[in-house]
Amino acid sequence: MKRFDIMTLFPDLVERVLGESIIGRAQESGAITVKVWNIRDYSKDKHRRVDDTPYGGGRGMLMMAPPIYDCYCAILEDEPCEPERTRRIYMSPQGRVLNQSLAREYAGGYDRFIILCGHYEGVDRRIIDEIIDEEVSLGDFVLTGGEIPACVLVDCVSRLCEGVLADPECYDKESFSDGRLEYPQYTRPYEFHGVKVPDVLISGHHANIDKWRDEMSLAETEKKRPDLLGAEKGESNA
Repeated sequence: MKRFDIMTLFPDLVERVLGESIIGRAQESGAITVKVWNIRDYSKDKHRRVDDTPYGGGRGMLMMAPPIYDCYCAILEDEPCEPERTRRIYMSPQGRVLNQSLAREYAGGYDRFIILCGHYEGVDRRIIDEIIDEEVSLGDFVLTGGEIPACVLVDCVSRLCEGVLADPECYDKESFSDGRLEYPQYTRPYEFHGVKVPDVLISGHHANIDKWRDEMSLAETEKKRPDLLGAEKGESNA
Protein backbone atom coordinates (compact mmCIF):
# COMPACT_ATOMS: atom_id res chain seq x y z
CA MET A 1 0.00 0.00 0.00
CA LYS A 2 1.24 3.48 -0.87
CA ARG A 3 1.20 6.29 1.67
CA PHE A 4 1.33 9.99 0.81
CA ASP A 5 2.07 12.60 3.48
CA ILE A 6 1.50 16.14 2.21
CA MET A 7 2.84 19.22 4.02
CA THR A 8 0.89 22.35 3.10
CA LEU A 9 -0.49 25.68 4.27
CA PHE A 10 -3.85 24.85 2.66
CA PRO A 11 -4.91 21.38 3.84
CA ASP A 12 -8.58 21.90 2.99
CA LEU A 13 -7.73 22.46 -0.67
CA VAL A 14 -5.71 19.25 -0.89
CA GLU A 15 -8.24 17.16 1.01
CA ARG A 16 -11.12 18.36 -1.17
CA VAL A 17 -9.33 17.47 -4.40
CA LEU A 18 -8.01 14.09 -3.27
CA GLY A 19 -11.21 13.14 -1.47
CA GLU A 20 -13.19 12.85 -4.70
CA SER A 21 -13.64 10.27 -7.44
CA ILE A 22 -11.19 7.39 -7.89
CA ILE A 23 -8.55 8.68 -5.49
CA GLY A 24 -11.16 9.27 -2.79
CA ARG A 25 -12.50 5.75 -3.23
CA ALA A 26 -8.97 4.34 -3.16
CA GLN A 27 -8.48 5.90 0.26
CA GLU A 28 -11.79 4.51 1.50
CA SER A 29 -10.87 1.01 0.32
CA GLY A 30 -7.41 1.17 1.87
CA ALA A 31 -5.58 0.87 -1.46
CA ILE A 32 -3.68 4.07 -0.61
CA THR A 33 -3.31 6.34 2.40
CA VAL A 34 -3.22 10.12 2.12
CA LYS A 35 -2.50 12.24 5.18
CA VAL A 36 -2.44 16.02 4.95
CA TRP A 37 -0.40 18.08 7.42
CA ASN A 38 -0.93 21.76 8.15
CA ILE A 39 2.47 23.43 8.46
CA ARG A 40 0.92 26.26 10.48
CA ASP A 41 0.26 23.80 13.30
CA TYR A 42 4.01 23.65 13.85
CA SER A 43 4.66 27.39 14.03
CA LYS A 44 5.85 28.59 17.43
CA ASP A 45 4.64 32.12 16.66
CA LYS A 46 1.46 33.10 18.52
CA HIS A 47 -0.05 34.22 15.19
CA ARG A 48 0.96 30.90 13.56
CA ARG A 49 3.29 32.77 11.25
CA VAL A 50 5.24 30.60 8.82
CA ASP A 51 6.89 33.14 6.50
CA ASP A 52 9.31 36.06 6.59
CA THR A 53 11.13 38.46 4.27
CA PRO A 54 14.12 37.05 2.40
CA TYR A 55 17.66 37.97 3.41
CA GLY A 56 19.25 40.24 0.82
CA GLY A 57 15.97 41.90 -0.03
CA GLY A 58 13.51 41.22 -2.82
CA ARG A 59 9.79 40.95 -3.24
CA GLY A 60 7.52 38.53 -1.51
CA MET A 61 7.85 36.26 1.48
CA LEU A 62 9.62 32.97 2.05
CA MET A 63 8.35 30.06 4.08
CA MET A 64 10.61 29.56 7.10
CA ALA A 65 12.50 26.35 7.75
CA PRO A 66 11.60 25.60 11.42
CA PRO A 67 7.82 25.01 11.02
CA ILE A 68 8.42 22.82 7.98
CA TYR A 69 11.08 20.80 9.75
CA ASP A 70 8.92 20.31 12.83
CA CYS A 71 6.05 19.19 10.61
CA TYR A 72 8.38 16.74 8.88
CA CYS A 73 9.50 15.33 12.24
CA ALA A 74 5.86 14.87 13.24
CA ILE A 75 5.27 12.86 10.08
CA LEU A 76 8.14 10.54 10.91
CA GLU A 77 6.90 10.15 14.48
CA ASP A 78 3.43 9.33 13.21
CA GLU A 79 4.74 6.60 10.91
CA PRO A 80 8.46 5.80 10.69
CA CYS A 81 9.64 5.30 7.13
CA GLU A 82 12.07 2.99 5.37
CA PRO A 83 14.53 5.39 3.70
CA GLU A 84 15.13 3.20 0.66
CA ARG A 85 11.37 2.94 0.00
CA THR A 86 10.57 6.61 0.69
CA ARG A 87 10.75 9.58 -1.68
CA ARG A 88 10.73 13.08 -0.21
CA ILE A 89 9.56 15.56 -2.82
CA TYR A 90 9.30 19.33 -3.08
CA MET A 91 6.88 20.56 -5.74
CA SER A 92 8.85 23.24 -7.58
CA PRO A 93 9.01 24.78 -11.10
CA GLN A 94 12.77 24.14 -10.92
CA GLY A 95 12.35 20.39 -10.58
CA ARG A 96 12.30 17.33 -12.79
CA VAL A 97 9.23 17.45 -15.01
CA LEU A 98 6.51 15.00 -14.05
CA ASN A 99 5.54 12.60 -16.82
CA GLN A 100 4.20 9.07 -17.11
CA SER A 101 7.68 7.58 -16.98
CA LEU A 102 8.41 9.29 -13.66
CA ALA A 103 5.01 8.23 -12.32
CA ARG A 104 5.84 4.61 -13.16
CA GLU A 105 9.26 4.98 -11.55
CA TYR A 106 7.68 6.25 -8.35
CA ALA A 107 4.89 3.68 -8.31
CA GLY A 108 7.29 0.80 -8.84
CA GLY A 109 10.14 2.00 -6.67
CA TYR A 110 8.63 3.56 -3.56
CA ASP A 111 5.92 2.90 -0.98
CA ARG A 112 6.03 6.20 0.89
CA PHE A 113 5.95 9.77 -0.39
CA ILE A 114 6.48 12.86 1.74
CA ILE A 115 5.52 15.91 -0.31
CA LEU A 116 6.23 19.54 0.53
CA CYS A 117 4.04 22.24 -1.02
CA GLY A 118 5.69 25.63 -1.23
CA HIS A 119 3.87 28.95 -1.33
CA TYR A 120 4.59 32.67 -1.60
CA GLU A 121 8.12 32.99 -3.09
CA GLY A 122 9.08 29.48 -2.05
CA VAL A 123 10.85 28.02 0.96
CA ASP A 124 14.16 28.55 2.75
CA ARG A 125 16.78 26.64 0.77
CA ARG A 126 18.13 24.96 3.89
CA ILE A 127 14.99 22.90 4.37
CA ILE A 128 15.23 21.63 0.79
CA ASP A 129 18.85 20.65 1.31
CA GLU A 130 18.09 18.85 4.56
CA ILE A 131 14.89 16.89 3.99
CA ILE A 132 14.18 16.74 0.24
CA ASP A 133 15.36 14.03 -2.17
CA GLU A 134 14.02 15.55 -5.37
CA GLU A 135 12.20 18.58 -6.72
CA VAL A 136 9.35 17.86 -9.15
CA SER A 137 7.61 20.24 -11.55
CA LEU A 138 4.47 20.08 -13.69
CA GLY A 139 6.17 22.08 -16.43
CA ASP A 140 7.84 25.34 -17.34
CA PHE A 141 5.39 27.68 -15.64
CA VAL A 142 4.83 29.09 -12.17
CA LEU A 143 1.77 28.51 -9.96
CA THR A 144 0.74 30.25 -6.75
CA GLY A 145 1.54 27.19 -4.67
CA GLY A 146 2.48 23.52 -4.71
CA GLU A 147 -0.90 22.15 -3.67
CA ILE A 148 -2.32 21.54 -7.14
CA PRO A 149 0.93 19.96 -8.39
CA ALA A 150 1.00 17.74 -5.29
CA CYS A 151 -2.53 16.54 -6.03
CA VAL A 152 -1.55 15.80 -9.62
CA LEU A 153 1.44 13.78 -8.43
CA VAL A 154 -0.66 11.75 -5.99
CA ASP A 155 -3.30 11.12 -8.65
CA CYS A 156 -0.98 9.94 -11.44
CA VAL A 157 1.11 7.73 -9.14
CA SER A 158 -1.88 6.28 -7.26
CA ARG A 159 -3.70 5.11 -10.36
CA LEU A 160 -0.72 2.89 -11.17
CA CYS A 161 -1.02 1.15 -7.79
CA GLU A 162 -2.75 -2.16 -7.21
CA GLY A 163 -6.37 -1.85 -6.14
CA VAL A 164 -6.88 1.75 -7.28
CA LEU A 165 -8.24 1.03 -10.76
CA ALA A 166 -10.54 -1.88 -11.48
CA ASP A 167 -8.29 -3.39 -14.17
CA PRO A 168 -4.60 -2.85 -15.03
CA GLU A 169 -5.69 -2.42 -18.66
CA CYS A 170 -7.25 0.86 -17.56
CA TYR A 171 -3.77 2.38 -17.50
CA ASP A 172 -1.83 -0.05 -19.73
CA LYS A 173 -3.58 1.29 -22.84
CA GLU A 174 -3.70 4.97 -21.93
CA SER A 175 -1.83 7.88 -23.47
CA PHE A 176 1.92 7.75 -22.78
CA SER A 177 1.75 4.17 -21.48
CA ASP A 178 3.78 3.01 -24.48
CA GLY A 179 5.24 6.34 -25.56
CA ARG A 180 2.26 7.25 -27.73
CA LEU A 181 -1.06 9.01 -27.37
CA GLU A 182 -4.24 7.00 -26.90
CA TYR A 183 -6.47 6.07 -29.84
CA PRO A 184 -9.90 7.78 -30.27
CA GLN A 185 -12.76 6.21 -28.32
CA TYR A 186 -16.53 6.20 -28.86
CA THR A 187 -19.70 5.24 -26.98
CA ARG A 188 -23.46 5.47 -27.56
CA PRO A 189 -25.21 6.85 -29.53
CA TYR A 190 -23.95 5.15 -32.69
CA GLU A 191 -24.54 8.33 -34.68
CA PHE A 192 -24.05 11.86 -33.34
CA HIS A 193 -24.54 14.99 -35.49
CA GLY A 194 -24.17 12.88 -38.61
CA VAL A 195 -20.95 11.19 -37.53
CA LYS A 196 -21.06 7.41 -37.04
CA VAL A 197 -18.85 5.18 -34.92
CA PRO A 198 -16.13 3.58 -37.10
CA ASP A 199 -17.41 0.28 -38.48
CA VAL A 200 -14.42 -1.69 -37.23
CA LEU A 201 -15.39 -0.99 -33.61
CA ILE A 202 -18.74 -2.71 -34.02
CA SER A 203 -17.42 -5.56 -36.17
CA GLY A 204 -16.66 -7.86 -33.24
CA HIS A 205 -13.32 -8.74 -34.90
CA HIS A 206 -10.87 -8.15 -32.07
CA ALA A 207 -7.71 -8.49 -34.14
CA ASN A 208 -8.94 -5.85 -36.56
CA ILE A 209 -10.00 -3.61 -33.67
CA ASP A 210 -6.53 -3.91 -32.09
CA LYS A 211 -4.89 -3.14 -35.46
CA TRP A 212 -7.13 -0.09 -35.97
CA ARG A 213 -6.40 1.19 -32.47
CA ASP A 214 -2.67 0.79 -32.96
CA GLU A 215 -2.81 2.66 -36.28
CA MET A 216 -4.94 5.43 -34.81
CA SER A 217 -2.66 5.74 -31.78
CA LEU A 218 0.27 6.30 -34.13
CA ALA A 219 -1.72 8.77 -36.25
CA GLU A 220 -2.85 10.76 -33.20
CA THR A 221 0.73 10.93 -31.93
CA GLU A 222 2.11 12.03 -35.30
CA LYS A 223 -0.54 14.73 -35.50
CA LYS A 224 -0.47 16.08 -31.94
CA ARG A 225 2.87 15.10 -30.38
CA PRO A 226 5.42 14.10 -33.04
CA ASP A 227 8.15 14.79 -30.49
CA LEU A 228 7.11 11.63 -28.67
CA LEU A 229 7.90 9.52 -31.71
CA GLY A 230 11.33 11.09 -31.90
CA ALA A 231 11.91 10.27 -28.24
CA GLU A 232 10.68 6.72 -28.84
CA LYS A 233 13.42 6.29 -31.45
CA GLY A 234 16.03 7.86 -29.21
CA GLU A 235 16.31 10.98 -31.36
CA SER A 236 17.22 14.37 -29.94
CA ASN A 237 14.62 17.12 -29.88
CA ALA A 238 17.27 19.80 -29.51
